[in-house]
Amino acid sequence: MERKYLSIPNSQIRSVFAAGIALVLCTGMAVPNVSAQEIIVPQQGQLETNQQELQQERAEPKVESRSPQWLRQRLGLAPSNNRRDNGAMTMLLRPVAQQSKPSVTQINIGGRPVALGTIVAADGYVLTKRSELTGDPVRVRFADGRLLPARVAAVRRSSDLALLKVDSIAPLVPITFVVDAPPVGSFLITPGRTGRPIGIGVIGVRARRVAHRGRLGVMLNSDPNGIATVQNVWPDSGAQLAGVKQNDRIVAINGRQQQSRAGVIEALRQLFPGESVRLTIVRAGDTLELSAMIRDMDVVLESENDTKVNGPRSNRLSGFSRVIQHDTVLDPDDCGGPILDTQGRALGINIARAGRVVSYALPSSLVIADVESMLSEARASTN
Repeated sequence: MERKYLSIPNSQIRSVFAAGIALVLCTGMAVPNVSAQEIIVPQQGQLETNQQELQQERAEPKVESRSPQWLRQRLGLAPSNNRRDNGAMTMLLRPVAQQSKPSVTQINIGGRPVALGTIVAADGYVLTKRSELTGDPVRVRFADGRLLPARVAAVRRSSDLALLKVDSIAPLVPITFVVDAPPVGSFLITPGRTGRPIGIGVIGVRARRVAHRGRLGVMLNSDPNGIATVQNVWPDSGAQLAGVKQNDRIVAINGRQQQSRAGVIEALRQLFPGESVRLTIVRAGDTLELSAMIRDMDVVLESENDTKVNGPRSNRLSGFSRVIQHDTVLDPDDCGGPILDTQGRALGINIARAGRVVSYALPSSLVIADVESMLSEARASTN
């Protein structure tokens, strides 16, 4: 069939080509080499002929596609599974994940899974994500299916880590952390409690600090006596959800009296996202006690569409001194367990689901230091 070309300015061709490249970079799909001059735009009269060709192409044997899934669905073509965590890749990496199976647990609160845990000592100590421990009772489910009660033995607020103590008759199998700095582009594997890989990702940037973005969600003024007075409350903030209102005067934070706006701000700055704060406020002459959660402002300020795109995220997703950022798609209750390299070595602990394809892990160098100090603290308290 003779092909007809439309006359399109080079600038428009470059724009179309650039958009295609952007799509490739955003979706991670692979495409064959194509130049701008090869882009063909059919005229209106060719549409019926092109549809006939498409029907004929559908009837021919299928080859592995490199087009994005949404485009294949639009054209009615057979689905192509080129996801990184497809079934074949998961099966391939299962022996790697199995190496950590005896050391990975699931943390349950009130019968609901809230995080993974990592065994760090044979005498019953399990490491997990602190900000997800928001209730009682706490129980730990092991790889063999046992479900045992646990208590919090030590915490490290700066790292969002908690050390749980489980009374187990049989010795536990602790994981061995390896201090290494994997290069950008390295594959990472997140194992589940049963030894199955629950996520496969790639390191996106060098290890870095994630700034503290936790806020109560209020704008403050001072009344004539200098007391902090609420001028505005951010929608969907911890303050609004707790019932804080305009013109409320904040006179104490966690039971400690505050005499000024500056004092209230300084006290709130010490709190991390996911932590609760007890507010003592005066409203129309009445004194009230309210409990509010500190929330990450990036979450508070995002649009409804951003919320749908990002999906559920961790309560605490900022304020870390050093993290490994990777693009594994995790659920918040997948955090707290180890993250492995392709040799099965534990490089750190998954600590936060921060976005659609943004997850954070604490590197082993940080985890080891915190675990050693927490174990010393916990064991000293039992003697």
